[in-house]
Amino acid sequence: MATSLGSGWRWGSDGRQAPPKITPTVEELQSRVQETLDLLSPRELSHFRVLLKTVDEGPRVSPLRLELEGGNKGGLARLLAQHYYLPAVSRVLIKVLQQLRRADLLPRWQSAEDDDRREIPRKILKRSYDCVDGELELLGKISSFRDGLNEIKDDVGCCLVTLMSHGEKGFIKMKDGERVSLEDIFEMFNNKNCPALQEKPKIFIIQACRGEKRDNGVETDDEPMESDDVSEKRRLPTFSDYFIIYPTQADHVALRHPRTGSVMIEAMAEVFKQHGNKWHIADFFTKVNNRVVHTEFHLHEEPIKVSLVMESTLTKSVYF
Repeated sequence: MATSLGSGWRWGSDGRQAPPKITPTVEELQSRVQETLDLLSPRELSHFRVLLKTVDEGPRVSPLRLELEGGNKGGLARLLAQHYYLPAVSRVLIKVLQQLRRADLLPRWQSAEDDDRREIPRKILKRSYDCVDGELELLGKISSFRDGLNEIKDDVGCCLVTLMSHGEKGFIKMKDGERVSLEDIFEMFNNKNCPALQEKPKIFIIQACRGEKRDNGVETDDEPMESDDVSEKRRLPTFSDYFIIYPTQADHVALRHPRTGSVMIEAMAEVFKQHGNKWHIADFFTKVNNRVVHTEFHLHEEPIKVSLVMESTLTKSVYF
């Protein structure tokens, strides 16, 4: 059964009331994708899988998942329908079909993309109170928001996304039980997929569980001497007042120059000479990161970029 992505009736260009836009279910989208795959020869289908790995459309399908789930047409169609969403699945298929030189199959997906583009507002709404039920619907709304940012001609100052839901490590959960990867959401707004936010703050506030562990805290030893009441002893979280710096993003290499040493340590030393005794530690490392991010590095003659990662549970400002 199809679900409505819109919240009410729309008005057509002729001024007449049009029915609300209906977004296909995963099963319907899978069927449409398979109709296209069924028209490809075995050779073209093999090339399709290879080209899919190179498509510049986030979040990309991992090679491992493609190998495990995309071995046949049905599995590949199901993978595309579940991993992408409209209009992204249209863009992916258009790009791959163009490289396969199957122009005869493009119209069915170009029309689908055009229909969806007409639904994207030219101006971004500042607030949205819509509740979403499933993975496709959530990713579709976030994708439309991201695409809208890229279409704004004026300079965009920053982006703030707030997500409130149940969750677990690395995921938030939908009403229907489906999980949505936070990494997939973050990837939508990276410098490649969202040029409008290059060098602009991208703030994500995630109100969701990250697992099932519960911290009962620990008692401190600095309760008042005259008090024998255990209930008045202060408690702290087991982990607090940490400020952790990583020299690179998760799953990425760190850089070390053969002569001058660690890229991060070198930048720290340079910034410390100028501002080390003036700035709060977070401001200090923000300046260090700015220096690292905007320095050109090469590894085996290939350009390479890194960004420091800060994780903070500080409760007070820290100065050197």
